[in-house]
Amino acid sequence: MLPSSTTPSLGFGLGLRPEHYDDALQGRPAVDWFEILSENYLIPGGRPLHYLDRIRARYPLVMHGVSLSIGSTDPLDLPYLRDLKALAQRIEPAWISDHLCWTGVGGTNLHDLMPLPHTEEALRHVARRVQQVQDFLGGRILLENVSSYVTYAQSTMQEWEFLAALVVEADCELLLDVNNIYVSSVNHGFDPHAFLAGIPVDRVRQMHLAGHQHQRRADGSAGELLIDTHDQPVPEPVWDLYRAAVRRFPGVSTMIERDGNIPPLAELVAELERARAIAGGDLLVGQASA
Repeated sequence: MLPSSTTPSLGFGLGLRPEHYDDALQGRPAVDWFEILSENYLIPGGRPLHYLDRIRARYPLVMHGVSLSIGSTDPLDLPYLRDLKALAQRIEPAWISDHLCWTGVGGTNLHDLMPLPHTEEALRHVARRVQQVQDFLGGRILLENVSSYVTYAQSTMQEWEFLAALVVEADCELLLDVNNIYVSSVNHGFDPHAFLAGIPVDRVRQMHLAGHQHQRRADGSAGELLIDTHDQPVPEPVWDLYRAAVRRFPGVSTMIERDGNIPPLAELVAELERARAIAGGDLLVGQASA
């Protein structure tokens, strides 16, 4: 059975990457927990699971996937869900998360996290599928807001309105990606603070921090397009938005994602200490003004 929304904060964590397996097991870096990419461990054995079992004995873990495709019109992938459930039974994660997106249709995998139209029809469709997944896994899941580069003319609500309605209708929780909010706000011209304000406080279980890259718009229009790449340090605008996020969602488990240009673990721990300091400082400010 997966934990409910009463699961306490895990503190400050990192995405577990093979480059850092040995460092995580030698000494005790200032990392409270690790998030694993679920698909890397849906195997019967081998080196990844060998390390995962050893790391699980020392740190809390959460599972984060990219293959649920909860927004697709294809049937749910039951073999994938069985493997996911078996891994959860093995490592007993604090929770399981994936992305609010679709990754393919008609049996074709696009290998990308595609955004959804924000409509009542899509809301009902996704909510039904989330309920099916939660019934299968035995508890609530977390869904992450994705970065996006296109919007749909059919959308009738803002992304944060869609998220707020979904968590109630599906009775799920949120993984709030602060970098993705910032990236999408620049790409689509909305206020990222309005996004934060529109999210129910009691449904946010985890936050992500990451970096991105700037790119010229292909159509030649003014301004830059931000691309969510997870291969750069967390930039200042994302840190600024995180300060606002921890004021609205205090005590939420936070982690830094790094998937490319992976530095030594010590560099990521230093970034993590900045997140810890920001969250602690804002908490103290809030207590002083209460």
